[in-house]
Amino acid sequence: MAFFILLLIILCFLVSVRLFLYRTTLIYRLKKWGHWIEDQIHVHQSLKVPEFNGNNQENLFYRKVSTYLNSLSTIEDSDFTNIISGEKPNGIVLCLDDDQTIHDTFLGARVYWTNKVEKIEEKNLRKKTFLLKLKKKDKRRILQSYIQHIFRASEDIESRCKELKLYMNSETLSGDHGSIGRWRSVRLSHPATLETVAMDSDLKKKVKSDLEAFLKSKQYYHRLGRVWKRSYLLYGPSGTGKSSFIAAMAKFLSYDVYDIDLLKIKDDSDLKMLLLQTTSKSLIVVEDLDRFISSNSKAVSLSGILNFMDGILNSSCGDEKLMVFTMNSKEKIDPAILRPGRIDVHLYFPLCNFNSFRTLANNCLGVKDHKLFPQVEEIFQTGATMSPAEMSELMISNRGSPGRALRSVITALQINVDARVASTSTSVGGKNGMRLHHDGVLAVEKSSSLAETSSVLVMDSSCSVPVVKEFQKLYGLLRMKGSKKIGPSDQYSGSMERSR
Repeated sequence: MAFFILLLIILCFLVSVRLFLYRTTLIYRLKKWGHWIEDQIHVHQSLKVPEFNGNNQENLFYRKVSTYLNSLSTIEDSDFTNIISGEKPNGIVLCLDDDQTIHDTFLGARVYWTNKVEKIEEKNLRKKTFLLKLKKKDKRRILQSYIQHIFRASEDIESRCKELKLYMNSETLSGDHGSIGRWRSVRLSHPATLETVAMDSDLKKKVKSDLEAFLKSKQYYHRLGRVWKRSYLLYGPSGTGKSSFIAAMAKFLSYDVYDIDLLKIKDDSDLKMLLLQTTSKSLIVVEDLDRFISSNSKAVSLSGILNFMDGILNSSCGDEKLMVFTMNSKEKIDPAILRPGRIDVHLYFPLCNFNSFRTLANNCLGVKDHKLFPQVEEIFQTGATMSPAEMSELMISNRGSPGRALRSVITALQINVDARVASTSTSVGGKNGMRLHHDGVLAVEKSSSLAETSSVLVMDSSCSVPVVKEFQKLYGLLRMKGSKKIGPSDQYSGSMERSR
């Protein structure tokens, strides 16, 4: 009897010790010591996965490894783990901190990953590398299969929770060319989509069709011996929604955006190095190209811009890219920039006409029809116009009362008409309707109700393919001096035309 009592006491003691160990760090330390002893017995080999390769291009496998490691449950066992907000509301994401190590198990083999970060003080940069450590006896057995496992797992994670990034280039340091880490990124959270933009429905279908055809054209482009890329020119007055359209394209394609600021580039070579550091499945954007060219900046030459658009380097730094350039006007642009091959699709963003007004009224006010619509249409027919941004802001500011919002639009359009009449009153009379511009040059005055000439969408401007003519009547394309600016907003409408 005493024996059974003693045995029961021993069992209770062992259970208590076990519970104590699991509730303290002792069990964790014991396991860690056990693994350390095992590691001392075996010979290990280390493999590096740098963030950039020798040409300062992003190492795509580094991004795959980062996605994979941050999905492992063992990241919670790391001494330091970053907690950041995720894409979903109230969602969080765990990320491995600098110089921290976690373990993974594959086919019975235990491997270690360390997030090594080397700080380069003189250049204010951080050189990042993932260090893989595994037993040498396991390398031949598991390495190739493990790498394929990482690729498959990371691609599955990215497809389920793709988070688009907006990359911006940083300033070039003095005497430095193509230094690593020139791109800084934030999450692309712009709400615009192709479904919500204010664009003619037929034109929107053509835009979608063109983008969908591009996504499926890898073999076609390669069969032609061409790089799988496409170039868009978005042009039109300020406030017509060009930037929002870029965000909508990125979301539709599920591409990251690389926004290149030419003013932060030192010279042509620096521009080439930035291009090398972009990845496939991305939109490479240069905004306000006409302003940069007219500024006579000596940093990047016209030759450098042309080579950036379609030079041999452009052809060698990755497939599946869309290049997007924006301008307010292309009238004074060198034709060499606009030729097919450099620009495949021209997309015009006009000022508002009555059709785009109806779209904006539906988007901003939820109004598809109203008793004031005929009055608005009548004013548009007199030649009044306004940018979509200005009109949207008027509606948003008065969204509590659709009637008040529409009356504010009518007032602003009437001011535009009055300014046009006042300007016309200073014109020089004549049967051709000639008037004197502010700079003293005599010009022919066109009809106040202008029609956009036929425009075409070319599936591939360098090949002989059928084109679809798009006739779109536009009211009041003349922006008058007395037009009153209201405020920013991002809606647009447009028409596509063939590269000339």
